[in-house]
Amino acid sequence: MATKTITDDSFETDVLKSDKPVLVDFWADWCGPCKMIAPALEEISEELSDQITIAKMDIMANQQVPGEIGVQSIPLMILYKDGKPVAQKLGAAPKTQLKSWIEGEL
Repeated sequence: MATKTITDDSFETDVLKSDKPVLVDFWADWCGPCKMIAPALEEISEELSDQITIAKMDIMANQQVPGEIGVQSIPLMILYKDGKPVAQKLGAAPKTQLKSWIEGEL
């Protein structure tokens, strides 16, 4: 399963009410490091599709949720379990590090 695009309007349903963990990647089109990790997140999404949903939220098109949770720097990845944020990672990293971090938090 490829990464899922979420919006301010879908955040509650897609993330907070999800029956499995959701990793939300807060990103923007102008962010170079965000573009660097995007292919890795797509691959990880396919590899771990039975365990986690990986979602992307464009902070320029969706400002309500990032504002409410205090997103100040991107890329910012926040892992939600049972509707609550349980871990976060700021900045770009190689795929192996991202996958290892995600698996360690699941």
